[in-house]
Amino acid sequence: MVKHPMHLDTVFHSLSDPIRRDILERVTHKEWSVGELVELHEVSFAAVSKHVKVLEEAGLIKKRKEGRHHMISLAPKALKEADAYLERYRRMWQSRYDKLDALLKDK
Repeated sequence: MVKHPMHLDTVFHSLSDPIRRDILERVTHKEWSVGELVELHEVSFAAVSKHVKVLEEAGLIKKRKEGRHHMISLAPKALKEADAYLERYRRMWQSRYDKLDALLKDK
């Protein structure tokens, strides 16, 4: 069995929730405060804070304090690592699709 860095488990787990995926998508475009993120979701401030903590622990976002606000921004390194892991499978499947395509064209 191939062992993968435990960090990937944390990254993929953090991406398993739709609210966390939405938060991550939003912070790819601009920095948001936790309060602004709360206004976008029908959950409590505490719930959004927990989602932010999960994303932060996975290394997907950075949090900084600006006055009384906690500002959230993207930390792309963990996503790059997950993408590198998935790239192997993309190449494998693309190779298989290319072979299938070639077989179908020969018929």
